[in-house]
Amino acid sequence: MSEPPYDRPTGPGHTPEDAGSHGGGQGHPPFDRPPPPPGPSSGYPPPPPSYEAPGDAGHSSPSYPSSGPLPPPYPPYGPGQQYGPGHRGPRPGSDDTTMAMLAHLLGLLTSFVGPLVLYLVKKDESPYVRDQAAEALNFQITLFIAFAVSAVLTLVIIGVLLMLIVWAGSLILMIMAAVAANRGENYRYPLNIRFVS
Repeated sequence: MSEPPYDRPTGPGHTPEDAGSHGGGQGHPPFDRPPPPPGPSSGYPPPPPSYEAPGDAGHSSPSYPSSGPLPPPYPPYGPGQQYGPGHRGPRPGSDDTTMAMLAHLLGLLTSFVGPLVLYLVKKDESPYVRDQAAEALNFQITLFIAFAVSAVLTLVIIGVLLMLIVWAGSLILMIMAAVAANRGENYRYPLNIRFVS
């Protein structure tokens, strides 16, 4: 079988009789194996080319595909627009925050009587005190219902445990409400039935 034409050396210094021999001739290596392919000698293939987004040729920073037009920004508050939820205008004064804190703490000593008195006295003077006194009054009424249900369930033994859980939870929530009211925040009790607004 004859060798393919690309295996034979060509150029000056080679004669046709050198091409047929498997010896090197004139300092050339033998032709019994093909030359190695050019490239790195580590045995690993070259890394794939990096991805470039269309239109980014020549830029080095990454480009992310567009997900469509951006939504318009929110409009600023203007005249006639309300504050967001939980805000009732400017921060209340120190007297108002003290009275609101007192409405929450009086529930520890007087149940619903203290918040009710503050609600009736301050409801026309300060919207903030009215709101927080109503919230404290609603919470005390809700607690009264929870303690009544727990008292009935003491006959089944689970009521004692439920009464302790309601008492500890109410103590923590009333302290949290008093601290928030002292900072001027509109606190809302979780699981509160709102009888008075």
